[in-house]
This record gives sequence, C-alpha cells and structure tokens, in this order.
Amino acid sequence: MTSRTRLWVLAVSTPVIMFALIGGYLGQAMTRDDTYRNLAIFGDVFDLVVDNYVESVDVQKAMRGALRGLADGLDSDTAFLTADLVRTYGSNDSAPAEIGVDVTRQYYLRIISARDGSPAAKAGLRTGDFIRAIDGRATRDMSAYEGARLLRGAVGSKVNLLVIRSNAPAEPHEITVVRERPTTAEVTSRMANPATGYVRVAEFTGNSTSRLKQAIEALQKTGASRYVIDLRGTARGDLDEGIAAARLFVKSGTLAVRQTKTGKETITAQPSDGAVTAPAVLLVDQGTTGAAEVFAAALDGNSRADLVGERTLGRAARQQLVKLPDGSGLLLSSMRYLTPASQPIHEKGLTPDLQVDQPDVEFGSDAPTTDATLDKAVERISK
Repeated sequence: MTSRTRLWVLAVSTPVIMFALIGGYLGQAMTRDDTYRNLAIFGDVFDLVVDNYVESVDVQKAMRGALRGLADGLDSDTAFLTADLVRTYGSNDSAPAEIGVDVTRQYYLRIISARDGSPAAKAGLRTGDFIRAIDGRATRDMSAYEGARLLRGAVGSKVNLLVIRSNAPAEPHEITVVRERPTTAEVTSRMANPATGYVRVAEFTGNSTSRLKQAIEALQKTGASRYVIDLRGTARGDLDEGIAAARLFVKSGTLAVRQTKTGKETITAQPSDGAVTAPAVLLVDQGTTGAAEVFAAALDGNSRADLVGERTLGRAARQQLVKLPDGSGLLLSSMRYLTPASQPIHEKGLTPDLQVDQPDVEFGSDAPTTDATLDKAVERISK
C-alpha cells in the first residue's frame, strides 16, 4: 500500500474508529481488547483489498461502503449519512409535497404504510411493497431517510417508482405518482353499529390526544358504549404522543419504559389519567409502528384493550444524529421504548390477541369491499 493510500485510509477510516470506540452509542458493549482486535482485523482486510483486488480501489468509496455496512448491522433505522444528507437533516424541508408513504430499509426500501387517501394509496401502493428504484435511482444502498427525501418534491411534480409486491414473485411494476400536500385528517370517527364507535387514528401529532378524546365524546353522545380504534397503517408521529394518547385510557400503572445505554426510565399514569373507561379494541397490522405501537402496547399491557389483526412492525426507537469530523454522520437509534412489562417492541413488534390476516391483493386489483379485521373486532368487543 502506498503512503498516499495509507493517508486516504487514515482520513476516511476515522469515523469507523470513532464508531467502535464510542461504546455508549453502540448497541452492545465491547471490551477494549475486543475493540482493538476488531479494528486490527478491519485494517488487515482493508490492506488485503487494496493490495490484491484486481482493479485500483477507490478508497473513499470502499470506506463509505464499510460505514454503511456498520450502520446496517444495527437496525433498519440506523444509517450512515453523507455530508450532504447531514446538512439537510433537521432543517425546514423546502419540498412541501409527498406521495404519502412511510418507508423503512429492508434490503430495498419497504413501504410501511400508504396514508389514507394519499397519492400512493390511490396508486395502489400497500404496506409491504418494495421500492426498488426512485426516478431510476436504485434503492439497494439507500437509507430510509434518503429515500423519504427523494419521495418529496414540489406540489404537482411526478416521481417514477419501480415497485415489487412482497407476496407476488412477478416482474416489478413501474408507476408514476403525483406529489400532493398532505391533507389526511389525523382522527376520524363514525358509528360501527348502534353501540360501537369506530375511531380511525391516521397519525399521532400534538393534537391527536385532544381530537381522540373529542371523537370518543361525540360518539358517546350518539350511543357508543365501546370503541374500536383503528391503528392499521398508522406510522407517523412522535413516540411520546403515543404515550400521551394512552393516558386517556390507562388510569394507573406503567405506560411504557424508555431504555437508553445508561439504563431504563419507567413512565407511569398520573392521577388525572384514565378519562375514558369504556371497553376498547385496537386494530393493528404490519403498518402499525412508532407512536401507534407505543400506544397499543400501553393499552394492551394494562388490559385496557385487545389487539386484533396482524403482528405490528416493531419500530419504536428514537434516532440521534452523531456528526463526524468529515461532515458525514451516523443516524443512530439511541433510545428504545419497551412495553409496560419491559419487553422489547423495536424489531420485535406486538402480537395480536386475535390474529386476522390482511387479504392479499394483486397489484392493480381493487381492494376487498369487506373488512374482516373490523368485523372480528366488533364481534369480539360485543361479547
């Protein structure tokens, strides 16, 4: 290896060394001996690649690949961000329109949910679909954060997607979706039958708790004495908003547990909590994630509601951006939320009390006109 190459390796490998040494940020503790041994192995492998690969090695490109691999080995929300992406993180986004999907990383970008009435939903995109390319750009090495940014744009602009339906080993589908401003109401409600109120929570925001309470009070005046709360495909919202909403239903006990590298913090109900005492059932599926999972875990863990539907995704961690000397950064899961029984949600999900699978729908086909999950939930709560 030439001296110039060694300088390149030193310059671009600094972030790797930092990641390995900052044990407080990593998902598992390592002893100092293990750390140095792994770094030595990394150095040996890099030397072998540079000295023996059939072509000249682009050192910077290889190191960025190593950084992405390090991040990918933790969880789907941890990601290595280039300097350009770091500069955009946390800033006011100048792209006001979107197609209405939330994505995670699972080899390609995987759609967590397509919001109610969004351009993506109208185009037939569903939970579990994989986006292989965005405007011709492959998503194989793309973080969920970068993919979400590429899906945003100006109002009325178009984005071309190459999509694979997860349950169908067919050729990818090319679709074009027009970006729009988000307009979906976060909480809607109606009567499912003369005694059962149905409440759809599309996302959790700072207003969701008050709007959920208002919806339940309005349904109560119409005759509702029990409630079905639909969290299917609910993927947006700050995790703490899920806890705030859970306070409406849980009068006493543990709501959730926050876990960091240094320990655990128990979040409990307050004397003023538990305004809603009526029975409830929650509808969940693979698109139920984040704040919705924290909310569902709090109610299920305190025997305030049964879960009906599919296992939830398991995405209940808060990310922290760690900036690096060269301007790049690591978007790292630094806090996880656990169930009231201190069981993991992140990468595990919540198991429903009554399993009801969502029907498979071929790409381009109409969705079923009946809702078996809702029917089973109404039947369960009516007993």
